[in-house]
Amino acid sequence: MAAPGWQGIALLRTVLGVWTRGPEAARECAARLPSLLGSQRRCISCVASQAFSGPRLASASRPNGHSSALDCFLGLSQPDSSLTFHVPAVSMHRDEQDLLLVHRPDMPENPRVLRVVILGAPNAGKSTLSNKLLGRKVFPVSKKVHTTRSQALGVITEKEAQVILLDTPGLISPAKQKRHHLEPSLLEDPWKSMESADLVVVLVDVSDQWTRNQLSPQVLQCLTQFSQVPSILVMNKVDRLKQKSVLLELTAALTEGVVNGKKLTVRQALRSQRDARRPGPAAKGPDTESVGDPQRTGWPHFQEIFMLSALSQEDVKILKQYLLAQARPGPWEFHSGVLTSQTPQEICANIVREKLLEYLPQEVPYGVQQKTMMWEEGPSGQLVIEQKLLVPKESHMRLLIGPKGHLISQIAQEVGQDLMDIFLCEVQLRLSVKLLK
Repeated sequence: MAAPGWQGIALLRTVLGVWTRGPEAARECAARLPSLLGSQRRCISCVASQAFSGPRLASASRPNGHSSALDCFLGLSQPDSSLTFHVPAVSMHRDEQDLLLVHRPDMPENPRVLRVVILGAPNAGKSTLSNKLLGRKVFPVSKKVHTTRSQALGVITEKEAQVILLDTPGLISPAKQKRHHLEPSLLEDPWKSMESADLVVVLVDVSDQWTRNQLSPQVLQCLTQFSQVPSILVMNKVDRLKQKSVLLELTAALTEGVVNGKKLTVRQALRSQRDARRPGPAAKGPDTESVGDPQRTGWPHFQEIFMLSALSQEDVKILKQYLLAQARPGPWEFHSGVLTSQTPQEICANIVREKLLEYLPQEVPYGVQQKTMMWEEGPSGQLVIEQKLLVPKESHMRLLIGPKGHLISQIAQEVGQDLMDIFLCEVQLRLSVKLLK
């Protein structure tokens, strides 16, 4: 039976969009094409511009086979599709996303699940690692601290295993939270996450020579209070180290020489170099607080150590397979089509804030308020967003607009591209800057 006219138009629009965005977009859209060709199943997506029509939330099957003519036309033919994993998109419609979150999980006969908390100091790379593990950027990333302002959740589902990632704000001291008037969530969320965790991933930025030699007092306090929860150490940004031998020293310091109950052997010369370069425990910053043993700098109960760069796909894949293998027998918490618990609007707001942090100096981005004026689906299935950015000072307004409006245009373009990769549909984002009254 021939597809109705609107389906043919939507299919053509999808193929043209894939053509302009390259092979990666083609792979992501492949699983959604059957819905445009009249398949009984369909994904939650925004390319076809369909209204949500009931409980069929399973990912679209590929009735044409693994090496069909359609696959060859799109350049998607693969030798073994059983090794590939389709990363679900996020719906641009909040009601669809909300419905998917409460939908009954489509779990297999022997499901397994694992709740993972990622802990670390601010700017250690937690959100970057979470995004890479998920396969799609849903959490904001910035070089500035406190980009993540509250707990967010990501879901990895492969075969019978489901891993739930809790991307928490960087652990900070109460003194810092009070002094900088930061949200209470920055202080409370990591602790709340630990209460339901099956595994803790402690992330350390080994490129930061000022903090890499010891775990922060807040991380140690968290590990000590929830010592019954298994933990692993992930040493991030190893690609930035000029001397890889430093990793051996750092491993000894961060684990107190013990991993999975076994003592590490470190050469005396390396220990001497470490002691000569490492600031003593007495050299505390203004936000440092003594927790438990004031001499403790590491945690001797890590089960495993991973040394990686969160930007390396191969490195992240090894960690991801480990997490999936650690999943325990138990029911899934979410449908396999869920990628994050965030609403589409929250994702947009977070990515806008990410760009503000990236392009605006010092404290300026922290004072910008966002107000969404329009969020609707356009006549061609595109997502149309209008947002006002409210700033407290005229000088901030000039900074944000930039010469001849170039900066605000660049921010809108980059945010729009990120949202296209999340929602898998065309996005038209219009940003305006107003003085806060």
